[in-house]
Amino acid sequence: MLRSIAVLALDQVAPFELGVLAEVFGTDRTADGFPGYRFQVCSPDGAPVRTSSGFHLTPHADLGPVDEADLVAIPAHSQGTTVPGPVLDALRRADARGAHLFSVCSGAFLLGEAGLLDGRECTTHWRYVDELQRRHPLARVRCNSLYVHDGRLLTSAGTAAGIDACLHLIRQEHGSATATRLARRMVVPPHRDGGQSQYVEAPIPKAPEAPTLEPVLEWLMGHLDRAITVEELAARAGMAPRTFARRFRAETGTTPHDWLTNQRVLLARRLLEETPLSVEAVADQAGFGDAAALRHHFSRRVGATPHSYRTTFRDRTHSA
Repeated sequence: MLRSIAVLALDQVAPFELGVLAEVFGTDRTADGFPGYRFQVCSPDGAPVRTSSGFHLTPHADLGPVDEADLVAIPAHSQGTTVPGPVLDALRRADARGAHLFSVCSGAFLLGEAGLLDGRECTTHWRYVDELQRRHPLARVRCNSLYVHDGRLLTSAGTAAGIDACLHLIRQEHGSATATRLARRMVVPPHRDGGQSQYVEAPIPKAPEAPTLEPVLEWLMGHLDRAITVEELAARAGMAPRTFARRFRAETGTTPHDWLTNQRVLLARRLLEETPLSVEAVADQAGFGDAAALRHHFSRRVGATPHSYRTTFRDRTHSA
């Protein structure tokens, strides 16, 4: 269970990415039933640091909290930022003792410089993925991911993707209900589908008379328990199936099948967390048809079986 968070702020730290971490982990919402954390921003010597926007900020401490934190987070820093040796040593010690490591955007380069990306899956902003792979050829850089979670290592793409990664971590630690409530509080989506390509590639232009897919997506969310085909969705959108599939990928960054499967897995997670329904009943209500299909897709996307996920969530709830 995460209880203490140490955020590394070096010269030229990006204030938005640092603010994302402060908003999620450093804002006290315990009075509203949210989990609380010991949150500390750390600089190499405890002195103020200059942000990439030109103003200075005063941290809570030097590197001391990094040696004790459950989670060490690294916001984005300008390319070319000099990383002091003690910072790299602190990151290596944190990894060696089993702390969680989390980088936002170009913060991944600090992890790479410390030698902590070798053999691990990771990501960063789409502008920097090639450079990250060039500098750290043993890292397994995933170019199109909003965030990548590899064991105790969590890395995110640029800027707002840090919010997605934070909510993912909250979801893993405290369950979907807490993550969804926090997302609503922050006025952001609880989960975004697709990858960075939806922001890199030019979307298919919409003709003035072309309808948006939003009504179809809203209808889908209310009928996840049904067997649904692309042909049915295309007809509802008034498009040919191939046209619908291209438009769907352009607007969501993924295929209709992948989007629908992910929404069903999210629904299954909520049902496992919040209801006593059997796995068979959860599979039926989430539209998987049977428990075998639910276990297959759930395990691939969540990394746990429905039964073990429910057990883990209940254990965390009772121990919180």
